[in-house]
Amino acid sequence: MAAGLNNEYVALCLVLMISSFGLCLVSTHAELRRFEQPAKTDGTLSFLVLGDWGRKGAFNQSEVALQMGRIGEKLDIDFVVSTGDNFYDDGLTGEQDKAFEESFTQIYTAKSLQKQWYSVLGNHDYRGNAEAQLSLHLRKIDSRWLCLRSFIVDAELAEIFFVDTTPFVQSYFTDAEGHNYDWRGIGSPRAYIAKLIKDLKLALSESSAKWKIVVGHHSIRSIGHHGDTKELVSKLLPILKANNVDFYMNGHDHCLEHIGEAESPIQFLTSGAGSKAWRGDIKKQKTGGLKFFYDGQGFMSVQLTQDAAEIAFYDVSGNVLHRWTTTKLLYSSM
Repeated sequence: MAAGLNNEYVALCLVLMISSFGLCLVSTHAELRRFEQPAKTDGTLSFLVLGDWGRKGAFNQSEVALQMGRIGEKLDIDFVVSTGDNFYDDGLTGEQDKAFEESFTQIYTAKSLQKQWYSVLGNHDYRGNAEAQLSLHLRKIDSRWLCLRSFIVDAELAEIFFVDTTPFVQSYFTDAEGHNYDWRGIGSPRAYIAKLIKDLKLALSESSAKWKIVVGHHSIRSIGHHGDTKELVSKLLPILKANNVDFYMNGHDHCLEHIGEAESPIQFLTSGAGSKAWRGDIKKQKTGGLKFFYDGQGFMSVQLTQDAAEIAFYDVSGNVLHRWTTTKLLYSSM
């Protein structure tokens, strides 16, 4: 078994090193795999964030993709982040599932989107063959695709910590509502979560990046249909606060959303409107810290410099719905 894992690791590194995106998997003291993503020559970084999208172009997925291409070119993006629920309704059936090309390769065709895509799994992805989305085979079909359970992207100016949040949610194990989840590779959820938390704590504590970003599928704070994920509030949020994380980015709720918190500077950013959206599905009794909410389709952009960050949300027509900026002292990471 160990030999098999080593072979997969070597193969993964070789594929990434020879890819057109110039990625390389590098060693780290933590167990989470780390990938280097060069920033621009001027040290700045820009990327798009999209979630809950894979519907073969339906529910305005193609229209959102068109605007992503336009904004991606304007901002000269470095990569794209997917917050999960990559393929509906039940993930992929296997490595040969045509839905991968029909919902990804054939949809996000703009030149500006021919960059690396970093993706996590969502709960709908676990309802299919979750292992298929992690496979090397899909990267051979479309080299932009990189999906792992949990990993780190070192983008020089920022470190982005991708977290597999689906196994945190107890109801998926105790009340699956007729769905079949692919828990291969998880084993004991308690042990899996404990190890992931341990690895994440170590990686965050060792990070000296100017901006620390954590990405997961499920929301920590949301007034959308699903609302707060109680397991993440209790297990993940304290770690983010203790390690001065700047942004938590997620999907799951099919909306665009920005929530702040009085207890910490963390900004909670939901980008789960890549296709089907939920009109009017709002938990109005939980509006504390709400800066922006939109219940239509769209996506988000992130622009970072050494001392400033700008977040923008766009609708299906590419209009800016909400723009937010913050600054950071140049010595704050020392």
